[in-house]
Parts: sequence; C-alpha cells; structure tokens
Amino acid sequence: MPNVTLDKTDLKILHLLQNDARISNTELADRIGLSPSPCLRRVRALEENGVIRRYAGIVDARQVGLPISVFVNVSLRSQERSGLEEFEQQIQGYPEVMECYLMTGSFDYMLRVVVPDLDHYQRFLADKLTRIRSVANIQSSMTLKQVVYKTALPLGIDVQ
Repeated sequence: MPNVTLDKTDLKILHLLQNDARISNTELADRIGLSPSPCLRRVRALEENGVIRRYAGIVDARQVGLPISVFVNVSLRSQERSGLEEFEQQIQGYPEVMECYLMTGSFDYMLRVVVPDLDHYQRFLADKLTRIRSVANIQSSMTLKQVVYKTALPLGIDVQ
C-alpha cells in the first residue's frame, strides 16, 4: 500500500523520469500535457515526499572493469536482533555489495556483489564477509549472463 496518493499524472511523471532522468522540465511537461510550472511543482512534491529518492546514471559494469556479479546467500548463527543489526551495519560499509535483502526461507540474507575477478571475490569473502561474527554459512552463485536488468519500476502506465 503506497504511503503517498499518486494520480495518473504523477505516474506518468515517474514513468518518464525512470526512463530518462535527464529529460528537461519543459519536455516532461509537454509529454504529460501540463505547463512547465505545475509540472515542476509535481516533481518537487514527489521528491519531497520521498517517492523520488534520487537521480542516478546507470553505468555498465563491464565497461568499468567489474564484469563479475555474484549472488551470495548468507545464513547467520541466530536471528536475534543484535546479530541482524551487526550484519546489516557491517555489510553497508562494503562497496562491492550492490544490494542486500533480508529474506524468508532457508537463508537470512541475499547479496549482489560485483568484483573485477574471482581473486577479488575470494578476498572479499576472506577479508570481509567471513569476518562478520554473526555469519554462519555462505553460499555463492556466479552469474554467467545477464538476461534482464531493469531499473524502472512497472508502474502500470504507458506514455507515448
């Protein structure tokens, strides 16, 4: 359930910004059928309400020497709050960790880690991940090929 009520115009704005955050306010307004001032007010409201958290450029990992993606399943020794907090605090400081999710099921966390090569991944495991006291078990899966990668959420709106 969303915390902010979004109308069709808000969803159009979000759709367009997700696909091109560099779109000018004038072009954005034109594409959604508003004049620039009300369009800018809506964008600012979406930012202030935390719907738009930030703007970012999407960098090709291979082009910057980070071709290895690893999905890592981590089980903790116990699921006590202190162990969860310790793990979450530690993992946030590791630049290799692109995503971290607390999970249901047979492991506690799933990470997506990017590294330039397997030697770097081995060092990440040995020097960082295995040194977190609450970690009991680690299972790694190396990706072979990225089939789908999206950053835009499916908002259920189509803007031409």
